[in-house]
Amino acid sequence: MDIAALAAWVVTALGGFVLLARWIARGGLRGQQTGAARFPAPLVFGHFLLAAAGLVVWIVYLAADMGALAWTSFGILVAVALLGFTMFARWLPVYRTPAPATAEGDTTPPEAHLPVPVVVAHGVFGAATLVLVLLAAIGVGGS
Repeated sequence: MDIAALAAWVVTALGGFVLLARWIARGGLRGQQTGAARFPAPLVFGHFLLAAAGLVVWIVYLAADMGALAWTSFGILVAVALLGFTMFARWLPVYRTPAPATAEGDTTPPEAHLPVPVVVAHGVFGAATLVLVLLAAIGVGGS
């Protein structure tokens, strides 16, 4: 279960990197000043940094086999999931509203350019990671 959780976490992180890079490339940081971005930068980077920290804690747990680290990682992951769900809730209205044609002074939110399959896969793998980490922390499938 431990390795399955690690694999799911790594796949989730890869999808997250794609989304983060796309958000930045499409003006996510510039959109903070213009008001075009629906995701506040602290929300985006808080989600990213907490997820990375949780992954590091999980890797240390795998190396040290300390149960407290598994639970710490799970707690961090719950916070990551809450931030991710907040971003998903902010993204839905942007996704549902058709983007206007690109023009001079375009105010299309950068979130409108996020690829839907990657958003969905990131969320599904994130949820799977949360469940697998919980199962590993309570000792299901362990030795």
